[in-house]
Amino acid sequence: MTDQIDAFFGAWQLESREERLEKITDTVAPSIVYVDPRTPKPITSVSALCEYVGMFSANAPGWSAKVVVSDTIAGMTRATVAFSGKGPDGTEQTQLGQYFVESDGDLISRMVGFVGIGAPTKF
Repeated sequence: MTDQIDAFFGAWQLESREERLEKITDTVAPSIVYVDPRTPKPITSVSALCEYVGMFSANAPGWSAKVVVSDTIAGMTRATVAFSGKGPDGTEQTQLGQYFVESDGDLISRMVGFVGIGAPTKF
């Protein structure tokens, strides 16, 4: 499953809609459910997911999304993703997100993303 998740996030920097759609189609189930803090409601089609992912490359040209660590237990994969690129001031920046992923066979069927990695700032 981690190969599919890596490939899915590899599509985030593809500017070509056709290439992005092909990569996403190869990694997610036709009945995909995707949600993160920036989606107003769950995305439930491959084409809508392709359009959503395309907004990343359009709004953050030159940025990449890469899985930096993942683990799986009881069929659920947790993946930490680094979104990296040059900020408005020209310096390299990285923002982390954490995703919880379920699969249907070899394809991603449900993905829920969170900003950050949930680490407490104080105890």
